[in-house]
Order: sequence, then structure tokens, then C-alpha cells
Amino acid sequence: MDKAILTCALNGVLTDPTQHPVPVTPEQCAASAREAMDAGASVIHIHYRRQEPGKGHLPSWDTAVARDIVDAIRDACPGIVINSTTGVVGPEYQGPLDVLRALRPEIGACNAGSLNYLKLRASGDWAWPPMLFDNTPQKVGDFLDVMAETGTRPEFECFDTGIVRSVAMYVQNGMTDSAQYNLVMGVASGMPVDAALLDWLMGYLIPGAPWQATLIGREEIWPVHQKAAELGGMLRTGVEDTFYLPDGSKTRSNGQLIEALARCAQNAGRAVASPDEARAILGLRA
Repeated sequence: MDKAILTCALNGVLTDPTQHPVPVTPEQCAASAREAMDAGASVIHIHYRRQEPGKGHLPSWDTAVARDIVDAIRDACPGIVINSTTGVVGPEYQGPLDVLRALRPEIGACNAGSLNYLKLRASGDWAWPPMLFDNTPQKVGDFLDVMAETGTRPEFECFDTGIVRSVAMYVQNGMTDSAQYNLVMGVASGMPVDAALLDWLMGYLIPGAPWQATLIGREEIWPVHQKAAELGGMLRTGVEDTFYLPDGSKTRSNGQLIEALARCAQNAGRAVASPDEARAILGLRA
């Protein structure tokens, strides 16, 4: 079985950095990425946030902001693989396309299908106004075209089983010549965090395609991380996905979460891949 490639989901979007250990500035992102790399991460998945005081919970598609963050991470983490977000709601998505062209990241998240993005409070009221995370085939195709232009490997974000099955259609249709899956589990209206479901999904991936599971939740996610390690997947965690360690305590940092993820790999008898080894396994450019 291949060495385990560990991805640190560095920060995500909308989480309040005044309440949680979420890096926002280039300096914060670089320091957190270095801690994650030291713990075993070879890939850093990044969201870009606004830098003005009081706005750090909001996304930014300013190419200068994105470049400053990525440059700081690369300086602090020589050789690290950059995985850039592209997710945006609505018909206007020039911003993430511009960021892809400016940064030319090795990997780019490509949301592979639409999802009614819902969550309920205990009272039965909506946690936020019901929304559609729209990712039409045209939108997906536009991202894939730019990723082909920039030499970026698309990582297909799959929130539901039908989205997983759509990825093979994109390849068969000629929209892309490669498939790398990110099986997103834990969004309330998407796939649940479930080891049995993860096992079942293996039969619906393109044979030999790299995959990982993004597990959103609290300490209940960790047995499913262990299952992903045993099934041979790449492994991902970070404060974008959870604030909780396997013992139920809250994490102080991305580094603590990556340390716990590395233990899942080790428990499965897998060594942790270095950035250079990750590039070789995934066939990424040097």
C-alpha cells in the first residue's frame, strides 16, 4: 500500500478567527502550515480570506492576497504541495479563475456537482437560509479548462453519491483526463460520516484514481479517518473540517490534528509521505 499523503485543510471560510484557531494573515497561514508540515502534512489546502480588521471570516479572491499567502507558505514550507480552493456560490466565479491563473497551484479543488446546502437547529429552524451550492456542468467545465491551462490537478469535491458518479462522466466526456476524488462527508444535507458508506463508495471510483475523505464533525469522525487509512486513501484534516481531537478535546492548532491523522496512517501500517513522495505518487509536476 502506498505511503499516506496527509493534507492539512488550513482554514476554510466563514469560521470566526477571533473564536477559533483559524489562520488568516500570510504570517499566520505560514506558521500554521509549517506546524502541519512538521507533523506530517505534504499538502496544504488553502482558503483566502479578507485581510482588513474584522473581515477575516470572509472570503477573498484578490489575487494579491492569495499570492501573499501562498508565497509565505512556500517560504516557510519548502517543497510543500499547494491545493487551492475554488468554491464559490452563484454565477459569478471569475475571481477563483483569476486566482488559479495567478498561482498555478499543483492541485485545485473542483466542486463536482450541486448540493442543497442545508442545516437545522435543534428547534427545527434553519441554521442559515437554505441555499443551493451550484456547480453546473458548464461551471465545472470552466474550472477544468483553466486547470488544464495552468497545469493544475483537479481534485473533485463530491458531497453526495451522485456527484461521485458524475466524475467518471467528466472523464469519459473528455472534460478532463484525470480524476482525483475528495469524498466530503458530514455536511448535513450531503453524505454522512459513515465508515460503511466510505467502503461502499470504493466501488464507484475510477479504478486506480487517488482519493481522500474530508470528514466534518467532532470526535466521531476519527474512526472513519482510520477506515480511510485502512482502505488506502489519502488523509485530510484541519481546522476547516473539525476542531476536535480523537479524545474529544478541542485542538489548539492544525499541527495537533495532523499528528492525530498521522497516527491513523501508522495504525494502518502506512508510512507518511513527504512532499516529494506525494508528488511522485500523484504524478504532479516538480
